[in-house]
Amino acid sequence: MRAMILAAGRGERMRPLTDVRPKPLLPVGGRALIEYHLLALRAIGIEEIVINHAWLGNVIEEALGDGERYGVRIQYSPEPAGGLETGGGIYQALPLLGKRPFIIVNGDIWTDYSFQALPKEPDGLAHLVLVNNPLHNPSGDFYLQGAKLVDNSSLRLTYSGIGVYRPEMFADCQPGRFPLAPILRRYISQGLISGEHYTGQWYDIGTPERLEELNKSLSN
Repeated sequence: MRAMILAAGRGERMRPLTDVRPKPLLPVGGRALIEYHLLALRAIGIEEIVINHAWLGNVIEEALGDGERYGVRIQYSPEPAGGLETGGGIYQALPLLGKRPFIIVNGDIWTDYSFQALPKEPDGLAHLVLVNNPLHNPSGDFYLQGAKLVDNSSLRLTYSGIGVYRPEMFADCQPGRFPLAPILRRYISQGLISGEHYTGQWYDIGTPERLEELNKSLSN
């Protein structure tokens, strides 16, 4: 099984911190945010990891190298200026991810979720990890009914940025810039996306204030 860490975002709300350092390389608890993902994936036996990048991609490659010191092999998927959004970024990286289901992780989150809990063969086209709605996303994203995501009800949870996807989910896509959410909603309406609700620690590092909050939490 392979994994992809999404690291192409500009991090506008994190400026000026991200003017010279990509958001996934911001220090958290003594190491770069993205390093937690590399180590957590390696801990469950994932050795082949793809990282996409757009903003300051050369800085990411210089910082992480080929992944040897983390016990993994990193391949990079460079994107044009401005990036390809989540859907386009994953689609471009498909040749590097192989023909089996793969893990997707947002590079700008921190969590104590164990990737070991993810299914290697999702029931349908994808399996998403949902979390309680944070203050910055009070309306949530998707509704979980049993083990399936359904596209109704106002009782939604927030997509954590962690999931397992089958490459077949992108079979109808074309190269270019496009978001992931419409594709998910289309297959949710067909009952082809499963999910789970995780209630442990999870942070979306979208602002300097949230970064500071996480650093304080890890220092306690």
